[in-house]
Amino acid sequence: MRLAAVLVAAMLAGAVHAQEGIETSPLLDEGVTDFAPAVSRQHATISPEGVVLRALDKVSGEVIDFDLDAGQTKQLGYIQVTLGECRFPTLNPSGDAFAFLQIRVAGNPAPVFSGWMIASSPALNALDHARYDVWPLRCRTSSGD
Repeated sequence: MRLAAVLVAAMLAGAVHAQEGIETSPLLDEGVTDFAPAVSRQHATISPEGVVLRALDKVSGEVIDFDLDAGQTKQLGYIQVTLGECRFPTLNPSGDAFAFLQIRVAGNPAPVFSGWMIASSPALNALDHARYDVWPLRCRTSSGD
């Protein structure tokens, strides 16, 4: 039920943004479908600092926390993670994070994942990879996050 509500909110937000002419992420302009987060962009702030992500290597059991700046790519074993942007609610900066990520297997130009991941609901739009899990923890802000 909650998933249906989030998807409806995302579709409505996308339609409103198209009518209002709100700018989208440069990654979205390259033909990636915009599954906008449930939080309207009018009520979300882009974090210029980046995102804190967590990755799990399901084979070794190793958990890695790492930071990414917008546009930066990090190699984790066989995958490459690129951050498009990170957004968070303006009224609660330490609250939920919405990160637009592109994840590729090394040596393959086509992404295995391209879209928004939501920190509070990592399974909602998750990376489907046999070895790795990746999810956002929070946006980094200028307050030293």
